[in-house]
Amino acid sequence: MSAISIKNLQKIYKTADGKGKLALDHIDLDVPRGSFFGLLGPNGAGKSTLINIMAGLVVKTVGRLSICGYDIDTDTRAARYAIGIVPQELVLDPFFTPRQVLENTAGYYGVRKKKRRTDEIIEAVGLAEKANAPARSLSGGMRRRLLVAKALVHSPDVLVLDEPTAGVDVQLREQLWEYVLKLNKEGTTILLTTHYLEEAEELCDRIAVINHGKVIANDEKRNLMQTIDQKCIVVTPSDPINTIPEQLNIWQALLNEHGQLEVTYQSNKDSVADILAAICDAKIVIKDISIKEADLEDVFKHLTSDHSS
Repeated sequence: MSAISIKNLQKIYKTADGKGKLALDHIDLDVPRGSFFGLLGPNGAGKSTLINIMAGLVVKTVGRLSICGYDIDTDTRAARYAIGIVPQELVLDPFFTPRQVLENTAGYYGVRKKKRRTDEIIEAVGLAEKANAPARSLSGGMRRRLLVAKALVHSPDVLVLDEPTAGVDVQLREQLWEYVLKLNKEGTTILLTTHYLEEAEELCDRIAVINHGKVIANDEKRNLMQTIDQKCIVVTPSDPINTIPEQLNIWQALLNEHGQLEVTYQSNKDSVADILAAICDAKIVIKDISIKEADLEDVFKHLTSDHSS
């Protein structure tokens, strides 16, 4: 059974001209139980609409969506209890303290007092020193961490993080991810949307890319990273060079702003030995050398540009 199962999901928003705006275009998507799943896409791709449908804030046009086997239409209460969602918007009561926010939210979910993990969660998200301070006194980053804490009070099987680290400093971001990874190892399914692609590359084991309301890629991270068969040799010459040697014309070569020679090649067609031989043939003495592989940002740009029409 999938943690989240989406079949033929479509959302059309009503518009004044009567034509409607298509936000989700018959999406099929399954998020495996226990996975750390990345949902990526440019602004306006449909990610927020999809998450808002999961949260019950937006009504889908057609299709089915279930959470841990509970249909959001026929098993609404169970589906809502199975998921915790951290929204992009910083929506909090300014007069409640973090402790009060978590206690109240736990009460809404019917969590008995002896089973509440208020102190544990407050400590995990780095709000122990502000546990009894009103929310209006918290910084933007602290408020975002409080939203994460709020989503965890009922120990959901699925945790959806919608841009959770926007405005959060590096140290506290690391603390947050440490706790989220702990939850994932204990069995919680994580669904992450983020514009920090390095986070998704480091954390996720499976990634889907959505663009113009369609899922254009959905695979294990290691497979997705192989979408671009391209690497780059970066050569630092012992002596400065001003032009690209003609021996390198058969490859994509350039001089970067640091005076280094960058040669881009396809690993299934080109030989590194041939490239190095061409560099040596051009009488370039190599001081240092490194190889850059395509990262998730390169893959993301490649996928979204190819499907931008």
